[in-house]
Amino acid sequence: MSSARCLRCLRCLHCLLVAFCCAFGGAVAAEPLRLVFVGDIMLDDGPGQLIAAGADPLAPFAALLEDSDYRIGNLECPIATTGTPLENKIATFRAHPRVLRVLTGRFDALAVANNHSGDYGREAFVETLDLLAGQGIAAFGGGRNLEQAHQPLWIERRGLRIAVLAYNEFKPRSFEAGPDWPGIAWSEDSHVVADIRAARAAGADLVIPFMHWGWEREAQASARQRQLARLMIDAGADVVVGGHAHVTQGVEYYRGRLIVYSLGNFVFDGFDYAAARSGWVLRLTLDGSGLLAWDTVTARIDDDGTPQPLAGSSAPCGRRGDPLIRDCRWP
Repeated sequence: MSSARCLRCLRCLHCLLVAFCCAFGGAVAAEPLRLVFVGDIMLDDGPGQLIAAGADPLAPFAALLEDSDYRIGNLECPIATTGTPLENKIATFRAHPRVLRVLTGRFDALAVANNHSGDYGREAFVETLDLLAGQGIAAFGGGRNLEQAHQPLWIERRGLRIAVLAYNEFKPRSFEAGPDWPGIAWSEDSHVVADIRAARAAGADLVIPFMHWGWEREAQASARQRQLARLMIDAGADVVVGGHAHVTQGVEYYRGRLIVYSLGNFVFDGFDYAAARSGWVLRLTLDGSGLLAWDTVTARIDDDGTPQPLAGSSAPCGRRGDPLIRDCRWP
């Protein structure tokens, strides 16, 4: 038999083996998926002024974001030209649509379940949803009605089907979505548990709640945060990620599942205390068995709200099979 004919036979045999493995569930495992979460992104005020002047406050993290399969952040402001600021609210934010240029291509999805999405009312909120969709950025944790607000963000990559849910539980609750009006998903325990179980029933391999919770400036998670994190894991969550405190908070395992209580800020200005000028970028490496490894990269935030990777810094990390949370040096 000629060598060319042998090669053709081997190729045919390989195709038959691949088809057999796929048909009977024995396919070679896909490469792990790297999923990135960042904390609060506020593009009004200082960051908005930088962007208006042609600068790019996300540029220092461009390479890290590009080196990921999927990127998620918390959008801490509406992006709109419509609406009016809410009365009796200490701080209200609204970013101009020009800021979309620094988000596009860097973030695949943005959570809108937070206490600033409704700062300029429902019209500006819906405009935000439309503008993000126009740039190919998925918004989740909010929608045109209650059902949409509670829909998971579905990520289907590398043979994995991941459901990411987002909720806010910091006032005002008045911006919660309703049966036929737009708004955000509120963190009602029974709803959160039902959503996690529904995602599992819909075929999610992994479920990750992304929470806006806790008290600002508090370096440790509250008893409420700990109770809810455990409740979510008991209901079927694989990893719990949080934000809102404007500072990083503790990291722990519960039943072998990772809880990161607060990532702190990512792009934000106007804070006069040092802890709020530092945040974490969380990198999760996931496979069909769950969380394979994770680490955090420290971002140091300057006066204008621009984050810079803090070279040589140590931050929490871990991997499957190791029950301890370590400190890893980056880079």
